[in-house]
Amino acid sequence: MIRQWIQGARPRTLPAALVPVAVGTAAAAPDVVWWRAAVALVVAMALQVGVNYANDYSDGIRGTDANRVGPARLVGSGAVAPALVKRAAFGAFAVAAVAGLVLAIVVAPWLIAVGLACIIGGWYYTGGKRPYGYAGLGELAVFVFFGLVATAGTAFVQTEELTALAVAAAVPVGLIASALLVANNLRDIPQDQAAGKRTLAVRLGDRGTAWLYAVLVAAAYGVAGVLAIDRSWTPLTLASLGFAIPGVVLAFSSAPKAPLLNHTARLHLVFGVLLTIGLVVGA
Repeated sequence: MIRQWIQGARPRTLPAALVPVAVGTAAAAPDVVWWRAAVALVVAMALQVGVNYANDYSDGIRGTDANRVGPARLVGSGAVAPALVKRAAFGAFAVAAVAGLVLAIVVAPWLIAVGLACIIGGWYYTGGKRPYGYAGLGELAVFVFFGLVATAGTAFVQTEELTALAVAAAVPVGLIASALLVANNLRDIPQDQAAGKRTLAVRLGDRGTAWLYAVLVAAAYGVAGVLAIDRSWTPLTLASLGFAIPGVVLAFSSAPKAPLLNHTARLHLVFGVLLTIGLVVGA
């Protein structure tokens, strides 16, 4: 049962929470406040796990996960009662809320509103009567919450100012995080169509989604290059092209798309690590 809960938390998605905190902290260099960075990481990780359990619950009770192509879900497979998964989601959100409250008290009370928006966004991605993830807005939400907010927010809680560098560094992080969702939704087009889930991938079709994926990845490298104006080592991200190119080729191929998610997860992590190093070395 413990193994099922761990799988339900989707550990492969956790780099999507780690990367923005790492990049945001690097953007704050040399004025890093390590305990604040650590608390920001707790917030990001707890939000990611909460979103994963919330999606498992909401998609499961809707029947969207009844014929999954990817790994089985807790509710959709019938392994765990929906109520328990719902409680786990809100438990993770509560951890994020408490950790975020600590930062808000120390840094700025208005951060409470930002944290609340993140939790609401996480729940209503697939929850509620009109989930925005079912309306093709998931990628935009990921870009905002796991790109701009998580990255620039991490830098802000350490420097207590919103710098242009932090916002700019958040853009490539958000773009590849969005590509991660595009990869997932590209794989799931047939089952999402059958379930009435109108993701952006369903709306664009296989070819259009492949182009979206390629544009997001290419734009991330372009913005990382522009960051060299302020931090000269950010083009170090080009060393991750060995992970990016096979993913783009796979997106356009007729081969099964299931491996694309793993390709993109590795790209997200390696690109994030290299961007972090580039920002720190160039500080």
